[in-house]
Amino acid sequence: MDTMGVVVGAVGAVIAIVVVGLVWTVVRSYNRLIRLRNQTRASWAQIDVQLKRRHDLIPNLVETAAEYAAHERGTFEAVTTARGAAASPDLGTAERAEAENALSSTLARLLVTAESYPELKASQTFLRLQSELAGAEDKIAYARQFYNAAVQSYNTAQESFPGNLVAGLSEHARQEYFEAGAESRESVQVRFR
Repeated sequence: MDTMGVVVGAVGAVIAIVVVGLVWTVVRSYNRLIRLRNQTRASWAQIDVQLKRRHDLIPNLVETAAEYAAHERGTFEAVTTARGAAASPDLGTAERAEAENALSSTLARLLVTAESYPELKASQTFLRLQSELAGAEDKIAYARQFYNAAVQSYNTAQESFPGNLVAGLSEHARQEYFEAGAESRESVQVRFR
């Protein structure tokens, strides 16, 4: 009986160690998913801050350019319309990326239009706004890169074992990458007049 008690005790200890190990693994995986999800949300918020900064610059840029090139009304309206669509608060990640890519495309057209007006290119206000916009674009690119890295880590943690089991039992959905649109992948055409 004494040997049987030792065996039962040893088996009980092994079972307890396995249960504690499993609980530890589940808790650790769950906490990692929470940390990665929060990092993804925070990086999305940073993109949002940079996009708002760009959205705030656009009316000033359009107004300044409109003073010099009043007959380019279609370009100005396209930029204003694209800004309104991109600033819509109820867009998902994919829709937001598409709207921002359309805005980037119309902004590029505005800047190309400005090249045709030497007095506009010489305007200190326009040059300052153009410089601020370029800085905003750089920050947006960095924020997108950071966000996509966070999404990659989060999605990988959800697809890897044991994270996939924990993600399946809790509310952890895959996140979408902030991807460049098809128009931003096309070659830019430069024409000299």
